[in-house]
Amino acid sequence: MGLYTKICSKVLFPLHERFKGHQSVALRRQLEQSQYWPRERLDAYRVERLRGFLTLIGRTVPYYRELFARIAFNPDRVTSLDALAQLPLLTKADIRAATEAFKAENHGPLSRYNTGGSSGEPLIFYMGKGRKSHDVAAKWRATRWWGVDIGDPELVVWGSPVELGAQDRIRQLRDRVMRSELLPAFEMSPANLDRFVETIRGSRPAMLFGYPSSLSLIARHAQQKRIVMDELGIKVAFVTSERLYDEQRALIAEVFGCPVANGYGARDAGFIAHACPHGSLHISAEDIIVETVDAEGLVVPPDVAGEIVVTHMATTDFPFVRYRTGDIGVLSAKPCSCGLTLPVLGEVQGRTTDFVVAHDGTIMHGLALIYTVRDLPGVESFKIVQHDLGHTEVLLVAADAFESSSEDRIISDFKRRLGPDVMVSVRRVDQIPVEKSGKFRYVQSKVPGISDGTQRS
Repeated sequence: MGLYTKICSKVLFPLHERFKGHQSVALRRQLEQSQYWPRERLDAYRVERLRGFLTLIGRTVPYYRELFARIAFNPDRVTSLDALAQLPLLTKADIRAATEAFKAENHGPLSRYNTGGSSGEPLIFYMGKGRKSHDVAAKWRATRWWGVDIGDPELVVWGSPVELGAQDRIRQLRDRVMRSELLPAFEMSPANLDRFVETIRGSRPAMLFGYPSSLSLIARHAQQKRIVMDELGIKVAFVTSERLYDEQRALIAEVFGCPVANGYGARDAGFIAHACPHGSLHISAEDIIVETVDAEGLVVPPDVAGEIVVTHMATTDFPFVRYRTGDIGVLSAKPCSCGLTLPVLGEVQGRTTDFVVAHDGTIMHGLALIYTVRDLPGVESFKIVQHDLGHTEVLLVAADAFESSSEDRIISDFKRRLGPDVMVSVRRVDQIPVEKSGKFRYVQSKVPGISDGTQRS
């Protein structure tokens, strides 16, 4: 670790977190001890924490106070993680129907967030400082598994408005001090890809972070241009927010000359699992309990695929208990040989994000269109289908609160991104169809060469 990285990791970032009222520094230190606990000790800790978490929200959160009373659930009697099966699964619809009742009566400052719509159903929820501290600490711990730390040069390819819309002077200054540079993942035009490649070569980051589809597009562009990228000293490429395909992993690793560290999580469910250098996705078990359930909502055993259900025990201000992610995964019965005793999420099968292509050939991340639709009042679920370069359709399940002016906004915003000559149609439907595989794709581009991540010339 270089001197500047030490100053950032041990002085500047801790001061930053203290200023924000976060406890992430102390929590990260705790996590770096508990990750090596014998499994029996870790399991006992998790049960104790679950019991305290459920007892607290049963007293302070109206939704759970009423639920526990109605089903005669006594959190004081929780003696194993299996006790969660007594509680119903939580859906986005449940939260949307009773958002205020999910707020603890004694909650601290809450920040409002929106999901990215990975299930096609936008969700507004809230996050307290405790949840933020735990999420930062878990991500920080996982970063250090790979021999990099806060303050090492980082290049981030991302597209969330939370990240891109908050580039005020203070945030820009913080990123500059922490040596973190942000590139927008939405627009992957040839000119921008040229610029991204040159930025990476010029900054020589120790780590990359971004969507696997975005990093693989940049990697393929560099490969096609015969630009050498594997001698820059990049130690690791962190990818998240989409399913990582084998061909993407191989391409990123080959072009950038570094291992690829997958991560699984969501803005609503939290940072659920991170890859270690041995390749296993370790669950942030001190904070998060992962169950997998079948179509009837019954828990399935390890090594059997099921829907991933998450209980985040740092969400006391706005609880997520047995929250349905909509993703399909497999919990592994086999521990990892890396020395960490954290349980392993063996496979995540159900997350993907397509790119779309503008009329002029510019490739952009599908989320560039999603953000227009997801926040509109009355939108219950949606799917965006790009039939060809000249026609993009939005399938929309909408409530009475949806206004005709919102439809006009969708059309105008899409034309602004895709091109003024593109036909954008909005079709109201009663239900969004799923793929034959049972998976949901909230953006689907039928333009040749886009859905497989290749670039059209």
